[in-house]
Amino acid sequence: METKIKRLTGLGLTAALMGSVALAGCSGEGGESGEGEGGEAVAEQSVGEAGEHGESGGGESGEVGGEAGESGEGESGESGEGEGGESGEGEGGEGGHSMDTLAVEKRLAFMTGHVKAGIALYRAGEPAMGAPHLLHPVSETHQAERSGLDALGFDASIFEKVSAALEAGKPAAEVEPQLQAAEANLAAVAAKAGGDTAEIITYLMGVIVEEYTIAIGDGKVTDPGEYQDAWGFAHVARDHAASLPASSRDAVIAEIDALIALWPAAPIPPEAPAPVGQVVAQTSKVLLRL
Repeated sequence: METKIKRLTGLGLTAALMGSVALAGCSGEGGESGEGEGGEAVAEQSVGEAGEHGESGGGESGEVGGEAGESGEGESGESGEGEGGESGEGEGGEGGHSMDTLAVEKRLAFMTGHVKAGIALYRAGEPAMGAPHLLHPVSETHQAERSGLDALGFDASIFEKVSAALEAGKPAAEVEPQLQAAEANLAAVAAKAGGDTAEIITYLMGVIVEEYTIAIGDGKVTDPGEYQDAWGFAHVARDHAASLPASSRDAVIAEIDALIALWPAAPIPPEAPAPVGQVVAQTSKVLLRL
């Protein structure tokens, strides 16, 4: 009990706000369209408040919503990045999450979420959608995410080959060995990076709330890149959950699986996405199981 209390205290204002948003989202889901004025508005307000109160020293998990609130932009701040339709990515994404100061294991989790989304889209026959996500391990724009990863075994050449194959118009099936090698390399780097698993998952839940809130407007996916990012982060969280203590592992994985199920067509934007409040409520359930 004492351990759990300490952990919850360490999550800071962001997690507390997420819990309150979840309640608001649940109560506003009578009609899924009620999300616009209910859960979604509350989610945006809560993330913003987390930034204003800025848990600057309150553990690394406070770095998520806080900085988005301070910039007022989230990941969509610098949409003119021009890297292929991931409006809100590029420097906006990194700046919104302080890649220069974020712990290496969290930067790695952030980058891996993009790669997962990109590879999934590539395999699904959507290379144009996947391309911006797959730039994270190789482009200068996202260099801050990769700082220090070489020492942990990060192999940029693998991702350069994947990007070259995508640019050349090769189907994913033709480069499947390279895609698997990219996934294996990130998993190996994550194992060496270490970090507190619960803190990494908490960080990812916060980013999911932030990105999904940006992605959805008037019951539609208005920012596909952020929608896909959030899906990728949920999958990274699930991977990390496998290393949780046995006492909480299965329960956390079950809640993350329920979260992932809210993307009905994996990272491909559907006509009717899950309401923001529903996603926020589910991330709160994940946090409560940690």
